[in-house]
Amino acid sequence: MSAILDYLREHHDRFVRDLCDYLRFPSVSAQPQHQKDLRACAEWLVTRCRRIGLDSELCETAGHPVVLARTPRQAGKRRPHFLVYGHYDVQPPEPFELWQSPPFEPRVTDTAVFARGASDNKGQHLAHLNAVEAWLATGAELPCDLTFLIEGEEEVGSRSLAGFLQARRAELRCDAVVVSDTGMPAPGLPALTYALRGIAAVEITVTGPDRDLHSGIFGGTVDNPAMALCQMLAKLRDRRGRVNIPGFYDDVAPLSAYERRQLARLPFNARAYRRFLGVPRLFGETGYTAWEQRSARPTVEINGLTSGYQGEGSKTIIPAWARAKLTFRLVPHQRPDRIARLVVRHLCRLTPPTVRAQITIGHGGEPYLLDPRSPRAQAALRALRAAFDREPVLLREGGSIPIVTQFRKILGAETLLLGLALPDDNAHSPNEKFDLGNYAAGMRLGATLWPELAAAGG
Repeated sequence: MSAILDYLREHHDRFVRDLCDYLRFPSVSAQPQHQKDLRACAEWLVTRCRRIGLDSELCETAGHPVVLARTPRQAGKRRPHFLVYGHYDVQPPEPFELWQSPPFEPRVTDTAVFARGASDNKGQHLAHLNAVEAWLATGAELPCDLTFLIEGEEEVGSRSLAGFLQARRAELRCDAVVVSDTGMPAPGLPALTYALRGIAAVEITVTGPDRDLHSGIFGGTVDNPAMALCQMLAKLRDRRGRVNIPGFYDDVAPLSAYERRQLARLPFNARAYRRFLGVPRLFGETGYTAWEQRSARPTVEINGLTSGYQGEGSKTIIPAWARAKLTFRLVPHQRPDRIARLVVRHLCRLTPPTVRAQITIGHGGEPYLLDPRSPRAQAALRALRAAFDREPVLLREGGSIPIVTQFRKILGAETLLLGLALPDDNAHSPNEKFDLGNYAAGMRLGATLWPELAAAGG
């Protein structure tokens, strides 16, 4: 192991240059004008993988290509097999004027590299590739087989990934999936993210009169759709922060005492958090800490609310319709299809007879939960401890990563989320960066992780 770690230290500057080369590709999957850039980026990655000794191929999909890269296999020998996932596509960089340097011209400082995609996700999975290079270049024998799967559509919903996994399921079947596309709660504090919230989206349109009406002439005889909708929405949550939908909490898995102790270890400063968010006061479900509220409890949110006149000045009307977009963040073991049905049923009950409601169920994603006491989770924690020289924490994330449930359903594999991003890395925002210390620690993680996981059982 010392030879591998020495190799990583000796080649650190080159690894930073490689990352900069990777970041120069404007691989924006959401914008059609970058289709050639995405292919060029994928081809660069295939070449990079081949150069370090991986069997690599560019796999066509209905969308952007997937890169597959495999470590050398030992004929006739069954070894543990792990899949490493990443994505080479990035978010749009706009607004350009808020960048301190051009988003696809990497700027390197003493502590970080600034560019779109630096943290999300090129730097994180390149760290794992660099670690495998060190294993192979020093002649060390990996204790397992690895397959890297790096796609080009994560930022647009991984539209081709499920079909690709199904088509290549036999060769991609693995003992576990490693994903470094999440974050750490603070600098120097490594984390295993063992749970993610799911999501259920619903849209409701309330209609009243067949046209906008003069509020003076007709007001008082016709129900106002905007008022009716606001009254309905106000009944979805109580003052204690609990969702007021019958059956909503039936399947919620309560936090164990062990989980609550682990979450209590996470650093939190309520005043700094409030100032960071720019709110006069925090709000959350009574009886839970802020970390628990934002990651381990279900919520209802109004994402958009539209009705009536929105221009300058006043227009005295009763609007003909009002619309709201809602999402519900879900926790294990809530199911998005069931929650959506409960929401629709409840909104129908809340709709007064003076208006009509049209309710549409939108996208959904299942929550994810990995047993943090499982052998592989404990192996990952040991590798994090060795890489960062600090006791890691267990983390729940409030967001959703749908591909994790796809890995479980299609490949039958659990996912270890070992994020390297910091809270101020500005993912999806101008001036995105990746901490160089975390880049180096990510390489050390890739050096120590595979022996630990292989020993935990394939």
